[in-house]
Amino acid sequence: MSSLKIYNSNSRKKELFTSLTPGYVGMYVCGPTVSGESHLGHARPYITFDVIFRYLKHLGYKVRYVRNITDAGHFEEEGREAEDKISKKAVIEKLEPMELVQKYTNLFHWAMEQFNTLRPTIEPTATGHIVEQIGMIEKLIGEGFAYEINGSVYFDVKKYAAQYDYGKLSGRVIDELLENTRELSGQEEKRNSADFALWKAAAPEHIMRWQSPWGVGFPGWHIECSAMATKYLGKQFDIHGGGMDLLFPHHESEIAQSTICNHETPVRYWIHNNMITIKGKKMGKSYNNVIPLTELFAGTHPLLEKAYHPMVVRFFILQTQYRSTLDFGNEALQAAEKGLKRLLEAYENFQKINGTNKVAQDEELNSKIIKLVGGLDDFMNDDFNTAKVLANLFEIVPVLNAIKDKTIAADALSIETFDLLKKKMKLFIEDILGLKNFTEANNKKLIGAMELLIEIRKEAKGKKDFFTSDKIRNQLNQLGIVLKDEKNGEMSWSIETT
Repeated sequence: MSSLKIYNSNSRKKELFTSLTPGYVGMYVCGPTVSGESHLGHARPYITFDVIFRYLKHLGYKVRYVRNITDAGHFEEEGREAEDKISKKAVIEKLEPMELVQKYTNLFHWAMEQFNTLRPTIEPTATGHIVEQIGMIEKLIGEGFAYEINGSVYFDVKKYAAQYDYGKLSGRVIDELLENTRELSGQEEKRNSADFALWKAAAPEHIMRWQSPWGVGFPGWHIECSAMATKYLGKQFDIHGGGMDLLFPHHESEIAQSTICNHETPVRYWIHNNMITIKGKKMGKSYNNVIPLTELFAGTHPLLEKAYHPMVVRFFILQTQYRSTLDFGNEALQAAEKGLKRLLEAYENFQKINGTNKVAQDEELNSKIIKLVGGLDDFMNDDFNTAKVLANLFEIVPVLNAIKDKTIAADALSIETFDLLKKKMKLFIEDILGLKNFTEANNKKLIGAMELLIEIRKEAKGKKDFFTSDKIRNQLNQLGIVLKDEKNGEMSWSIETT
């Protein structure tokens, strides 16, 4: 089996992965800002890093996965002045800020459960680490890379760039940043337009505020993640992840702050997933194409033709390698729904069959299956390429269906290959990709009802009551449930996806 290689955004190439401490991995992923409901665009990073988390654990690593909750909502982003999203939304919804935070944190956790993502090891909040943030800011001032003006503290980007490679991660050129960054209202006090806020003095109307050595204020966005990552993962750790939209200014600023505070580069491997687009456009409020997850699952958004199950969305996301752009569309989601159902049906039927022969009766088929199964590990080790993993699984599906239908004998494969195939299918479908049946197997009530109807229909056929027998079959068919009479006298059923 090949060794794990990860595409490092910082070096812009695939690198062999080695953890700082053998057998252990520290991974930090930027979590949600809980000023509103998570949407389709948020689904991709959390599903992507869930698979990475699962795979690292499969490789035998003890993983400390830290994913924060941004519940202070203080941003100073390129192109706009610092604003408090939490406070702003709390006023609109007539809630206390932390009441609003709890509401959307709960909703985020619920959505992640629907996607079958594992809980992170630690989930710190920004508001729970104000002391650590103030401590880091004091260090930055002490090192001479931050300055205080009128109760606000800024990071001196120009001074940092004179000694370090500022802009390497994002590909930004410092001279261009200094020339092109717009002057924003209320930020004339900064020495350079590219400087970012570490702490902002709070205006009287500002709801969320804390006491600091520089007066009452609130933290900047970037310092929050640096403080939490350092506290739980140390001065240097293995993996930092997030969406590609965080490369600049957020992750670039994290590197600068942490490097000065801790006197070493904080992260060894930077991993960034690409964006989900809709008809080629980035999702955004200005395009009116943001799809909240509750509307995605219920099918109530104007851009949706129907509801999409969370497992279908997860499968849709994993069909594309995480560094590639993924374009959303109803046709693509509906195709994903059919594909996932086909994969899971073949997998579940195969799990019920046992191998029968120690020696393969079809050497060519046996070799083909061994090669396809071996490729699963190789593709995951090649920068977590779930798209190629799924492609291999779909090449295996016709063989599984043929074994079920007995057009290929179960003893065509050796017992070793048969057992290996069962083991690997479970490992990759359930444990690594995190996929599970989203229809009948998850609905015990539906299964019970179908078993009862099948028993009644069997009794009706036994009594030659074909009127009742046909009525059950035809009415179920109208509901999209297909009953099939098997040759052995048994009945099987399935749900149509169209």
